[in-house]
Amino acid sequence: MSEAVFEQVREHLAGAVQEATVAHGTLALLLEPARLLEAVRALKDSFGFDMFLDVTAVDWPEREPRFDVAWHFYSTREHVRVRIKARVTEKDAIVDSLKSLYGSAGYMERECHDMYGIRFDAHPDLRRIYLYDEFEGHPLRKDYPKQKEQPLVPDRAIEAGK
Repeated sequence: MSEAVFEQVREHLAGAVQEATVAHGTLALLLEPARLLEAVRALKDSFGFDMFLDVTAVDWPEREPRFDVAWHFYSTREHVRVRIKARVTEKDAIVDSLKSLYGSAGYMERECHDMYGIRFDAHPDLRRIYLYDEFEGHPLRKDYPKQKEQPLVPDRAIEAGK
């Protein structure tokens, strides 16, 4: 049954998809970042991929474009998964936000931004989610210096009591 769904998705998104493979029961699609919203809207509206699972990135510092941004979706109707990947350069590490389609994307995009520096266009609140505002860099990038000392920040709880 999943093969039939995967084939329908591939046909529907043929103009947007650069590469399509199936691995471990998951359809993986590579597309240009500019086609992301169109493809995800089709997955949600036409194929029932109603659950947004995750967004993350993979850093390939020796490759250009440097980053693969990967989104994972699940169809509760068809019981299948799809992964969409888009490649972005370090200089232009920006993709569209999916928060308008999946509310839960808001927090996950903030995490990806915090850890990798990927920017999500039209995200309403792209503040750091795990690290403090003064933190320098993005710790999941492969060139992040592990021994780097971060700036000390005052204990805001103590200052608030003064």
